[in-house]
Amino acid sequence: MEMGVPLAADRSVMTNPPAIFDTAIIGGGLAGLSLAIQLSRKGYCVALFEKETYPFHKVCGEYISMESWDFLTELGLPLNEWNLPRIGRLIISAPNGRSISETLPLGGFGISRFKLDAALATIARDAGVFLFENTRATGTEYENEIFSIRTAAGLFRARMVCGCYGKRSNLDVKWKRSFIHTSRKANYVGVKYHVRASFPAEEIALHNFSGGYCGISKIEGDRYCLCYLTLAENLKKSGHSIQEMENRILEKNPKLREVFAQVESLYENPLTISQISFAKKTQLVDHVLCVGDAAGMITPLCGNGMSMALHGSKIAAACLDKFFGNMYDRARMEADYQKQWNRTFAGRLRTGRVLQRFFGNPFLSTLLLQTLKPFPGIIRSLIRSTHGEGF
Repeated sequence: MEMGVPLAADRSVMTNPPAIFDTAIIGGGLAGLSLAIQLSRKGYCVALFEKETYPFHKVCGEYISMESWDFLTELGLPLNEWNLPRIGRLIISAPNGRSISETLPLGGFGISRFKLDAALATIARDAGVFLFENTRATGTEYENEIFSIRTAAGLFRARMVCGCYGKRSNLDVKWKRSFIHTSRKANYVGVKYHVRASFPAEEIALHNFSGGYCGISKIEGDRYCLCYLTLAENLKKSGHSIQEMENRILEKNPKLREVFAQVESLYENPLTISQISFAKKTQLVDHVLCVGDAAGMITPLCGNGMSMALHGSKIAAACLDKFFGNMYDRARMEADYQKQWNRTFAGRLRTGRVLQRFFGNPFLSTLLLQTLKPFPGIIRSLIRSTHGEGF
């Protein structure tokens, strides 16, 4: 292989990274890990930089649409052996506690990111990916068809860089991406717990409150994921106390009051993430392909973010395969990736942004549920519009 990058068959005996990688991936979440596995299995030399050390928890709703099941099993996850909860029903409540219930057209399953990401990391290592944990990428430079990637572990070079770092990164600020400024207008905070509870395992519940909404669903073992999104203003009004905010604002919804009275938190303190933005993003920055939430984040109420990250990695892997195989030049590869990404996901993102305007608003969310309750077919149609088919 040219440029000093070894063939896949040679990587098993390598002890040192090559001078130039085919692809450097920044971020080891679902998008980054699945992309790394696919490219490595195609024979390309891949470096993946993850700022944390596996396994670790992430702020995430931990519900995955069934459209991703076959893809994840193809990557090597023994999903059938893990006895994961199958989720086929959605419960939505307005801030006043009134609720509707509907069957999920495709359904999904629950699994923690702690378990899922660590398992994919093991598969990536076994596939020959050079996985650099506890290694933050701090910058990239592109010159003469080669990238230089600055990281906490030193300087690396690669023919291609993919940004798979999630919702927000220091790189977004350095690249002056437009959504960084628009996010200040609607600054959201995400909060997540793992809890013990006795709710129906086949249900996912989504409870509205003023300025946000809270989801709860079963994951592996005897645990549930309780995760909510709220305007940062709610936290500010509560003296920056999460407990106070839950007591004063979330529990005004009778359904959420019942939830918090029943659950037993398995975290000493909840996980949090701030400055979440649902503004439009570009899928290309300075020749870096953005994949997963870095390319565009669907609102959590749609429950499709993880599947989008996985599906996006498959699109990126196919485009990069053509580029490395000299079927595409760089410009065509970049254009094709953006075209395919938008054709697959742009509609879902638009629908999610519209629905977001109703959720978290006491008047609008109540009105929406009252309007939709007699029309279950419309509810199922809205759910389908934020999801895709198997890939």
